[in-house]
Amino acid sequence: MQNILLVCAAGMSTSMLVKRMREHAEAVNIPANINALAISEAKEQIKKNAVDVVLLGPQVRFQKSEIEAIAQGKIPVAVIDMKNYGQMDGQAVFEQARQLLNQ
Repeated sequence: MQNILLVCAAGMSTSMLVKRMREHAEAVNIPANINALAISEAKEQIKKNAVDVVLLGPQVRFQKSEIEAIAQGKIPVAVIDMKNYGQMDGQAVFEQARQLLNQ
């Protein structure tokens, strides 16, 4: 089971994207635990090593280096492509997470 964490400013703007990612994961029969959290809550989950990959919403991309420091190279961290985020493209964002996990 892959644990994918999406991070945004308040934890709410990514809820639709999470839903679409979950739908895609089910459609391709890949077990995944996908959640969205606000930046402060996300930091705690990362510190606990409770996630496998972290994707930042474009609105919090400026905090990428801070999240990478917390992850200490143990967890891949990336910014969601702005186009995919704007279109709420769950398939593309899910595949981005899978690519990071397979590196």
